[in-house]
Amino acid sequence: MRVALFIGCVNDVFFPRAGVAAARILERLGVDVDFPAGQTCCGQAHWNSGYRREARDLAEHFLDVFHGADYVVGPTGSCVSMVREYYPEIFGHGAPVLAERARKVAARTYEFSQFLVDVLGVDDIGAHYPARAVYHSGCHSIRLLGAADAPLRLLAGVKGLELLPLPGAELCCGFGGTFAVKSPEVSVAMADDKLDAIRSTGAELVVSGDASCLLHLMGRSHRRDLGLRFMHLAELLAEGTGLLP
Repeated sequence: MRVALFIGCVNDVFFPRAGVAAARILERLGVDVDFPAGQTCCGQAHWNSGYRREARDLAEHFLDVFHGADYVVGPTGSCVSMVREYYPEIFGHGAPVLAERARKVAARTYEFSQFLVDVLGVDDIGAHYPARAVYHSGCHSIRLLGAADAPLRLLAGVKGLELLPLPGAELCCGFGGTFAVKSPEVSVAMADDKLDAIRSTGAELVVSGDASCLLHLMGRSHRRDLGLRFMHLAELLAEGTGLLP
């Protein structure tokens, strides 16, 4: 099986270790991983901001870069949801050939944890990671991809990890892509609510499959000097199996 790793802009710039971790886990599970060097932004920020032509150009480039892969896997629910949910819509009017290509690529594109659980049938990779943790699900992962269960099943298989229930787990952290830029006061207030809920559990570690949520919560936690640690799910699994130091 051949997988093209789709890293996403936030991971590429701020959490490149999550991409390395995802690749090593996939390889450990027998997957042939490729990293297409021509990949760029998926266009989500442009699409959400009304720059439809620019988003369309980036989407067409994505289809060119990833069209030959058996599967496209990204350690980012946000960007994967852009490909799966909105690419067919972008080309849905007046571009039938591209629309068909978008539907085919979207059907083969998966968020990292969903690919492990739903495609590979793996929910325990033999990891050991002693910590008290909560899992934060990004909005795109749970609302657009239906990926609420897969990361929790993977974490449940990690020996030594105490996964604590998070009050209001379904609530947004306040990042929301360009929402954090357009409405910073509301965005910060939502992050503080989420962090207060996390602290109420006694967790020391916050895990998520969406780097943008981690970035937002990590920055706010640092400013409040809360002493919490933050990790991408792929990093935890890779460290727990000795694939990353």
